Amino acid sequence: MLQRSRALASVAMVAVLAAVAGPVAAESLQDALALAYRTNPTLLAQRANQRALDETVVQARAGLRPTLSASAEVDYTQTRTPVLGTSESDSVSAGVNLSQTLYSGGRVGHGITAAEANILGGRENLRDVEQRVLAAVIQAYADVLRDVEILRIRQDNQGVLRRQLDESNARFEVGEVTRTDVAQSEARLAQTEADLANAQAQLSVSRAAYAAVVGQSPATLDALPTLPGLPEGFEQAMDIALQDNPGLRASGYALQAAEARVAQARAEYLPSARLTASYGGAGTLDDPDLADRTTFRAGASVSIPLFTGGLNRSRVAQALEQANAAQIGVEGERRGVLQSVSSAYAQVISARSTLSAGQEAVRAASVAAEGVRQEAQVGLRTTLDVLNQELELRNAEVSLAIARRNEYVAQAQLLAAMGRLEGPDLTPVDAYDPAANYNRVRDRGALPWDGVIESIDRIAAPPVVPATDAPDAPIDTQLKGEVIRTAPGA
Repeated sequence: MLQRSRALASVAMVAVLAAVAGPVAAESLQDALALAYRTNPTLLAQRANQRALDETVVQARAGLRPTLSASAEVDYTQTRTPVLGTSESDSVSAGVNLSQTLYSGGRVGHGITAAEANILGGRENLRDVEQRVLAAVIQAYADVLRDVEILRIRQDNQGVLRRQLDESNARFEVGEVTRTDVAQSEARLAQTEADLANAQAQLSVSRAAYAAVVGQSPATLDALPTLPGLPEGFEQAMDIALQDNPGLRASGYALQAAEARVAQARAEYLPSARLTASYGGAGTLDDPDLADRTTFRAGASVSIPLFTGGLNRSRVAQALEQANAAQIGVEGERRGVLQSVSSAYAQVISARSTLSAGQEAVRAASVAAEGVRQEAQVGLRTTLDVLNQELELRNAEVSLAIARRNEYVAQAQLLAAMGRLEGPDLTPVDAYDPAANYNRVRDRGALPWDGVIESIDRIAAPPVVPATDAPDAPIDTQLKGEVIRTAPGA
């Protein structure tokens, strides 16, 4: 008994320490969601990855602009011959070189298209991570509430069984019950103490999980609010998911990028043209004044690939297979969405039925427990009958707490599968806008003639085959943020 008491004290201390490990400002689910939306490391890291991905369009658009380089060279040469003997020479030169691509057959233009499609896909991946994080917050919140309720049930049961043991001892002393009745009460009390220790430990685990995903330990949490956007039926849930699921949309953008890379590979067969210019001076170590002898050179060049040893053909074949894999990936994502929505919806229906049955079970068990207690007072029921009915009531209450949590978590998982579990929809919080960073960096280093060069580059370029499963709106329009949430086929 002493060891059991020490174990209970240790578990209780762990629970207390977990509760006071940090600030406890978040009291409601909206507070917890808002805090996680702003500070969760997984979500913040994905936002940083998206900002890094935005830089790829800057790199792709750099192909529209000239390159300017400077060079300097110092040479010393010593030559020895049997006839002339030894001669020495030296030179000093410096110059600048300018090169401007005029036409690349679409290599640059299709590279920009692929980069923009990848950025849009990255935004959908960011949405997916956001929804997974918020679903984890909801689950952690519901877990804490469930375990707090179970702990309360175990504590109430401990108090009831202690009173039952005291009553059995009193009745044993006056000869109304036997030693067996007392032993039965002692056994049930010992079991509920063990259950109480397990409940305290589970609550500590849930609080730790809450702190990990939210960023602070929970205090007294409010009741779970109604989740917005729940579908009216399975067909509506499926229709929304096929339009808005971030994984499915990301696979569509991946297919768009793959199609653009096919066109980019085919552009390798076409000629390219560029303007070049250079200016420099030369001198010697004895007279390093480069202005004495300067050279300016300007020209235009056209390059036509005639034979590459099968390199271009191989690149096209590789890009085609990658596009094929992307197309298969779209179908795989679609099947995954069908499975996840079907499973989540079935879980919601099952949990809802279990919750309804659990409420009726608690009502009936409460009536039965009160009746058995009254009947035991007049000798119609034994101590074991009372103990068994109390156990049935507590088990029903625990099952009800679990069912309530399971229904809420299943609803959150259904919303996530639909693509509708997003921060601004769940809690008043300033939405993170990934388009803001893209708009800020897209034109970094831009020159006035970028649009002209891009238009020229797309002339007679291999066309991009439209991706049938990708969003229909043009990429450049979506990147401006107007229709970033437009569903495929909308």
